[in-house]
Amino acid sequence: MPRQARSPGSSGFFHVIVRGNAKQLIFEEDDDRRFFLNRMIKYSAETGVAICAYCLMENHVHLLLRDNSNALAQFMKKLDGSYARFFNWKYERTGHLFQDRYKSEPIEDDSYFLSVLRYILCNPESAGICSASTYPWSSYKQYNGDQLVDTTFIRGLLPTREEYEEFILKGNGETPNAIEPIRKDDAWAKTVIRETAGVENGSAIQSFDRKRRDQIIALLLDKGLSERQIERLTGISRYIIRNIVW
Repeated sequence: MPRQARSPGSSGFFHVIVRGNAKQLIFEEDDDRRFFLNRMIKYSAETGVAICAYCLMENHVHLLLRDNSNALAQFMKKLDGSYARFFNWKYERTGHLFQDRYKSEPIEDDSYFLSVLRYILCNPESAGICSASTYPWSSYKQYNGDQLVDTTFIRGLLPTREEYEEFILKGNGETPNAIEPIRKDDAWAKTVIRETAGVENGSAIQSFDRKRRDQIIALLLDKGLSERQIERLTGISRYIIRNIVW
């Protein structure tokens, strides 16, 4: 059955989310993120889709986009396709990198636009990584815009940097709760995976034969990695992880 075309929003603004297949990582290192951002610049110029805000997490991306020419599908096809080819080539992998098609939700009023903006930029804080203002892979610091980000509409709603920062960081006038450091975060988990499996990135474990794969996963669980971490960092489903008996 053919896919149905997505309904365009009357405002032209969309919240778009792309996720790694089976929640696996889509960025292994900072150069991957730089490549993704460069592709965003390229395809924004080619299609006319403007990036109002973004946040690159390890296994998913949030985008706040303006599409006045019904080119969102073209922009996302170019972006996802180009990055997936790059990632698969670089890490010598095959198969789908992204989970299904991207998700998009139209934004129809200013209040919801601001709510989505705050949600996107506060994603690292919600995940317990760091505050929105210190996260290096979002557009938080580009209040005045740059080559990639068009903040014209944002500055129309929040005319000064002070208003912008207060809205993002303080919400309804309340200071965000302090972020507690994650005891065993993904940086630690990546190191354990490299040392245990002898691989540069966790997704390489997918190519192991079943016996070796299961042995490695059992060792990772013994060393304190959670099922969710293993799923996210290797791309191996939690169903498989939970059913390993070693």
